[in-house]
Order: sequence, then C-alpha cells, then structure tokens
Amino acid sequence: MRCFEKSRKTKETDISVWIDLDGKGIVKADTGIPFLDHMFDAFGRHGMFDLTIKAKGDLDVDCHHTVEDIGIVLGKAIGEAIGDGKGIARFSHTAVPMDESIAYVTLDCGGRAYLVMNGSLGEYPVSGIPGDLLEHFFYSLCSNADITAHIAFEGKNAHHKCEAVFKAFGVALRAATRVDPDKGIPSTKGQL
Repeated sequence: MRCFEKSRKTKETDISVWIDLDGKGIVKADTGIPFLDHMFDAFGRHGMFDLTIKAKGDLDVDCHHTVEDIGIVLGKAIGEAIGDGKGIARFSHTAVPMDESIAYVTLDCGGRAYLVMNGSLGEYPVSGIPGDLLEHFFYSLCSNADITAHIAFEGKNAHHKCEAVFKAFGVALRAATRVDPDKGIPSTKGQL
C-alpha cells in the first residue's frame, strides 16, 4: 500500500493527514472550515484516495494559516506516499466540468515543484475563504509534494469553479500516480 501519515504542529495550527493513494475514495475531513472539508471530500472521492485530515487552527484570526498548513502537510504526505516513483505514470491531464465552470489540471509527479494557476474566484470570499488562498493552498501542496501543476479554470459561480479544481486535481493525481508494475522509474535520469 502507498499510504503515509504526516503531522505538523505550530503555534498557529495542529494538522495531521493520512492518505492512501490506492484507496476507495473514503474521506474524513475535519478542518474547522466546512467548505474546505467539502473540497477535500470532492478531491478524495474523485481521485479515489482514502484521506483523513484533522486540523485545528487559529480560525479566530482567519483561515489563512489553517489552509496553508494543510497544503504543506498534505503535500508532504503525498510526496512520501509516491516514494521513489517506481512504476508511476508520472504525467496526467484532465478536464472536469461542473455546471457552467470547468477546470483543467496537468500534473508531473516527477520530483520538481512548480505551480502555474490561471483563473479567478473573484473579489469576494468563497464561503469565508479568500479567493487568492486557493492558489496559495495548491502552491503549498505542490512545493511539499514536489509536483509540477498547471491549473486553469473558468466559469461564473465561485463555488463551482473551486470544486471543479479540487475534483480535477484529484482525478489528475490518481492518473499520474497509477502504477504499472512493469514500468521502472519514469525518468531519463534513473530517479525522480
């Protein structure tokens, strides 16, 4: 099984994440931010990951530290679960529509961290989460999982756009981390 548990405790947050890349889409998210729990449910169910996230943060200040730190810890757990990458597909691309919105995610799980994100959630917070925090979350995740991600989205409804992104990221991550037992390390360098 390719699963990993990771925790991080600071003066601002206390985060624990467990992920099984070969799961069935069973998600238990308790972040203190209901909309974010909903996004993780979409990510895990559509990516077919088993995922448990427990987070306590300084939500009395705002949700920034909690969202950012979950991205850090989830990224580290994903990176550890991928391991040396032997046999993974490595690359993937998907498009996921949600009503009038659509998200495109292209991934390279090849050990290099980078994020390009195009799209806007508008100037108003989505269920209390500032729109720019979506990009910061994925930056934190990709930086800590050593994933290159290109994410683009468009639409009218901010909730639909955000949910399409999380679903597309889950579907793309599942495709990029699927294992072919006859395949070695997917790199001309011999390692990721």
